[in-house]
Amino acid sequence: MSSNITLLRGLDPAPTEQEIYAAAVQYVRTVGGVSGLSTTTKAAVDKAVNVIAAATTQLLADLPDVRVAPVTEPPLRHDREVAEAE
Repeated sequence: MSSNITLLRGLDPAPTEQEIYAAAVQYVRTVGGVSGLSTTTKAAVDKAVNVIAAATTQLLADLPDVRVAPVTEPPLRHDREVAEAE
């Protein structure tokens, strides 16, 4: 697994739809080697992101809870906390 893909299992509170979607985008862009969207890649990337986000949501729901939370937080959660602190 790429270290750039965000770990979502074990987060408290549970990951939001937005965090799951962002992780799906990371995954699809990494695996697909797509750094930017064009008219020729947008439809395929959007479809893949939606499928991966749905599969991730189901996976997280099906897996048992973990005893230890991830050591890092998703970027969206970190950005939100920084904005709230300011």
